[in-house]
Amino acid sequence: MNFNDKLAILLVEDNDLNQRLMKISLTRYHYNVTIAANGLEGVQMFKNKKFDLILMDIMMPVMDGFEATKEIRILESQNTSLGHTPIIAFTANTINNDREKCVNGGMDDIIEKPFDINKFREILSFLP
Repeated sequence: MNFNDKLAILLVEDNDLNQRLMKISLTRYHYNVTIAANGLEGVQMFKNKKFDLILMDIMMPVMDGFEATKEIRILESQNTSLGHTPIIAFTANTINNDREKCVNGGMDDIIEKPFDINKFREILSFLP
């Protein structure tokens, strides 16, 4: 994925401060950011709009990141025209098996909080 593109990013994050900080960081690089406050809201937004990438918090009220990712992957499998939308887990609680758990849960990669735009751009360079 070319990180110089003006990507449409769905940010699924329940914390207001994290939402604001990430949106500032991402829009500085001209990414178009849409915010969902929880996993259920993120799934609904995914149903109504095409995104190039999803940044998914793992621990959220209403619907967590794993369940939201599962729902999105089901929607993609039911409608092949949607293709595969890369989902990057976004979490403060990373341990050695978190990446494996995220990938096994349908996510493409993981980035730690606090958000690091350089790490994010590095991950983008490896996505198809």
